[in-house]
Amino acid sequence: MTATVMIQGAGSNVGKSLLVAGFCRVFARRGLTVRPFKPQNMSNNAAVTPDGSEIGRAQALQAMACGVPPSVHMNPVLLKPESETGAQVVVQGKRLTTARARDYAALKPQLMGAVLDSFARLKAEADLVIVEGAGSPAEVNLRAGDIANMGFAQAARVPVVLAGDIDRGGVIAQIVGTQAVLDPDDNALIKGFLINKFRGDPRLFDDGYALIARRTGWTGLGVLPWFPQAHRLPAEDAADLRRKGGAGNFRIVVPQLNRIANFDDLDPLMAEPGVSVEVIAPGHPLPVEADLILIPGSKSTIADLAHLRAQGWDIDIRAALRRGARVLGLCGGYQLLGRRIADPDGIEGPAGSVEGLGLLAVDTVMQGDKRVTLTDAVHAASGTAAQGYEIHIGVTDGPDRARPLFRVGDQPEGAISADGRVMGSYLHGLFSGDGFRAAFLQGLGASGGGIAYAEGVEAALDALADHLEEHADCDALLRIARAPL
Repeated sequence: MTATVMIQGAGSNVGKSLLVAGFCRVFARRGLTVRPFKPQNMSNNAAVTPDGSEIGRAQALQAMACGVPPSVHMNPVLLKPESETGAQVVVQGKRLTTARARDYAALKPQLMGAVLDSFARLKAEADLVIVEGAGSPAEVNLRAGDIANMGFAQAARVPVVLAGDIDRGGVIAQIVGTQAVLDPDDNALIKGFLINKFRGDPRLFDDGYALIARRTGWTGLGVLPWFPQAHRLPAEDAADLRRKGGAGNFRIVVPQLNRIANFDDLDPLMAEPGVSVEVIAPGHPLPVEADLILIPGSKSTIADLAHLRAQGWDIDIRAALRRGARVLGLCGGYQLLGRRIADPDGIEGPAGSVEGLGLLAVDTVMQGDKRVTLTDAVHAASGTAAQGYEIHIGVTDGPDRARPLFRVGDQPEGAISADGRVMGSYLHGLFSGDGFRAAFLQGLGASGGGIAYAEGVEAALDALADHLEEHADCDALLRIARAPL
């Protein structure tokens, strides 16, 4: 019988994703076959699976922690926000529809079947499945039709461990208050609690820890100190996007788009010792002294183009180019560098067509079919092999495609301006490859290739597992997972 346990949060951003990744590595190192699972995720930071499907980036990291390739069944429902009120709905790796928040509630009951199907598939191949909740079960106004927290736990009969974030304050109220608002049947599924992100001496919280255990009757599984190496692991939420990384002389500036997507493209660059990466928040100018302006992916290209112009960043980009900077656009960033973006069917927003920045002689038309694939390419300038992935709606073409940034087989990919200073590509994940990253940076006059990025992520996962082995009662967690409900 497969053991199962679900890590839910007493609030958003309490560290559930990293806790699941860490526990996956803990029990995989103990010789168990472990799989991660998140019924419903909301993120524009997605990963591509080997079969050409997309899941949340956090579940791809958790799969790495288990030592297995990512699978679409690890995250059967992925919501990708396109506006303040609507999101693209991806079910078992494929785009189903775009739904407004009020309409999504009506969709949830039919999505539970896909969720339970994927969960059953993972259970059939694993000794242990570690499930991650979404948000908090204390949002009881969302309990009806829930597929992300207690609704799933009840349907799949999975025991729950509740994690609280002491760093933001009020953790006693977070956990005790959660018990107070849940109904008795849901409370009965919660078997333990964890305190996460403690700074200082954990023994200072002994009285609070005992109070929580006494008031709830739940088993305490530990007080986890702040994990300082968390920044070495890819973040899922834009709220966790680091503003700065590296201290090198080569300056990369990144405008933070409103619907920024797949921003883990930045992580390997931030780890490079010869590079400095600055993510510029809305309301601040882009430093025109940049060596490279990197425009990241976007879930809503036309809307983010308007956002970029509203910040005055289009003016800053042109000023930086005049001073000798280069510009690289990835995916949505590539699209907005072109002359025109057309969305005749209103796939990403209201139907229409707008002028792009005009820095590349290409035009983009949004089309209904989404391209989701792993891609092997060759950097046209250096001949260096590169591996990346594509997740985009839209076809881009024009004269600058005659100077491709990459070759994919015998086909051009991306574009370079006539003066060589502006580049665009649909490929994400390129900079995770040490060879390509070094060749690209060196081609721009920067030092690069000083790190083995993937090895650093693996080392950080091992360090996270060590951290949990030391500070959490992992044996008690496994007993909870194996005990019948």
